[in-house]
Amino acid sequence: MWFGTFRLRPRNGLLPAIRLVLLACCACGFALIAVGFADAPANDAGAKPAEPPAVVDYSRHIRPILSNNCFKCHGPDEKERKGGLRLDLGEAATKPADSGSAAIVPGRPSESALVARITATAADELMPPPHTNKKLTPHEIELLQQWIKQGADYKLHWSYVKPRRPALPVVHNAGWVRTGIDHFILQRLEQARLKPAPEADRITLIRRLTLDLTGLPPTREDVDQFVNDAALDAYDKVVDRLLASPQFGERMAQEWLDLARYGDTNGYENDSDRAIWKYRDWVIDAFNRNMSFDQFTIEQIAGDLLPDATPEQRTATGFSRNVTYKRRRRGRPGRIPGQICCRPHEHDGQHLSGDDDGVRRMPRPQI
Repeated sequence: MWFGTFRLRPRNGLLPAIRLVLLACCACGFALIAVGFADAPANDAGAKPAEPPAVVDYSRHIRPILSNNCFKCHGPDEKERKGGLRLDLGEAATKPADSGSAAIVPGRPSESALVARITATAADELMPPPHTNKKLTPHEIELLQQWIKQGADYKLHWSYVKPRRPALPVVHNAGWVRTGIDHFILQRLEQARLKPAPEADRITLIRRLTLDLTGLPPTREDVDQFVNDAALDAYDKVVDRLLASPQFGERMAQEWLDLARYGDTNGYENDSDRAIWKYRDWVIDAFNRNMSFDQFTIEQIAGDLLPDATPEQRTATGFSRNVTYKRRRRGRPGRIPGQICCRPHEHDGQHLSGDDDGVRRMPRPQI
């Protein structure tokens, strides 16, 4: 007989058994999905929205809203910009647009054209326009209004701001807090009306920790030693041991090498081999030596330009070699697709123009 895409018939061998197992798995899967939908809370008007933060941050709360809903027509692309309004820069957003009104009047949301348009009831006045199929949620509208009321502070990108230790936020369940970081975690949980999960048992803790820091499961000996260690700093000792292991650098390098598009092949067309493993080893060693992030980036971007550059610093510039590359063939020049990004162009929220003068005026990051 036929059942879905599998045909079941009496037959000796392993294949019918495999088909039966697959059918059973599919049936269980559909059952679990059905239970999940049945148990899932309804997303209705009765659900309580998350409380708005006491201080609305541009980078964390506002920029994602504007980027998803507004920058296409009111962003950095001058050819696509409409109404003479640019919302990704504070000095532009607070100036009168073609309409004569300022989209944002810091401290006065009732006088800001942006608030009037996102709360408009007429379809020809509402922003984003209905034909874009984009619509702000009440929570997003509240965030925008509160941000403008608080002064509409357009903060620079974090890479241009000197890090400062923030004050610890006030939380209700102060007894749960053990470290300074716990204040921030608990504040976010309380903001979303969530409670912290119970502390995991020691076997689960060391498994999570070892996988996070080394990418490998703990050994039986490591588990037994941690479980039987009654010292108050037992967890700290495991952290220190894992941070000192060579596998820590390998685990951390995985994330960076993925972002840097590292590969042992050229990744283009015939995908021929490429010898760049020394750069990989440099990244692993940099994590294991706890190299500062500014030096980590400087040596990768321009290590060969440093005074008296060492062979290791020159090796670090292999970062710039992590691109898809097409070898020369039949007299045709090689091509690196990523080279197009070197041409002048604009980015949202960028306080520089795409020309060479704008690059030279780039503010130096404060480290």
